[in-house]
Amino acid sequence: MAELEKQEKVVLNGNKEEAEEEEEERLLEEMAILDFDMLCSTVALQTQGKWMKLEHSEDCLEHGNGDFGGVFRMWEGQVVLDFLDDRRVALESACCPCYRFGKNMKRAGFGYCFLQGTVYFILVLTALLNFLAFIVTKRNCFMYLAVAFIISVGAYLGFFRTQIKRKFNIRGNNNLLDDCIYHLICPCCTLSQVSRTLEMNNVQDGTWHGRGDICIGSYGDGSKAFFGLHPPLPISIKTPEPCNMQNSLNGDDNA
Repeated sequence: MAELEKQEKVVLNGNKEEAEEEEEERLLEEMAILDFDMLCSTVALQTQGKWMKLEHSEDCLEHGNGDFGGVFRMWEGQVVLDFLDDRRVALESACCPCYRFGKNMKRAGFGYCFLQGTVYFILVLTALLNFLAFIVTKRNCFMYLAVAFIISVGAYLGFFRTQIKRKFNIRGNNNLLDDCIYHLICPCCTLSQVSRTLEMNNVQDGTWHGRGDICIGSYGDGSKAFFGLHPPLPISIKTPEPCNMQNSLNGDDNA
């Protein structure tokens, strides 16, 4: 009888300890879930505030304000030294600059690729034909026209380079003359720099998404949430319960 009473006491004590451990684990789970919910709520509020500021800044840009909330961006690499950073872009800028320029304009939101590329091609072709005419005929008028069209090409490309800097608030002076000189002296390198900047920062139809951004839904819908934070379902961290001592004792008795 004494042994049975001792065994019963051991069983009761074991059950109490297991109940206390289960209660502690349940409290820890509830605290972990509560902390996760608070973290998600804080991140969601902060992110929503940042997106609202970003939307307001882009609205200001569309109405002619290029401050963009004081955020300055940079060109991707130097004009000449980093020309071969992206060999595909460098090859397209050197062999088919009209296509590369049109694609940049489409990305930046300044017109259709075919239209902008065609304008660039016509200006370059006209300058080249006038230069060939000067070589054949030795008439100065063709030389003057060739120089005028070359300057027009530099001015046309430099104008849109300046517009890209103002629209996306890229660091640098907004001097149109400097941008025109860049396109006149080294057109392929300058075109490649603009292309790298637009492609590496995922610029699509005039919207700067930035590096590594994951676009969920449409950024243009201001009435809809950009993303929702859905915390995972709570997962139990309890270890498998050991065999009940009462069952083991009963098994011994039956044996």
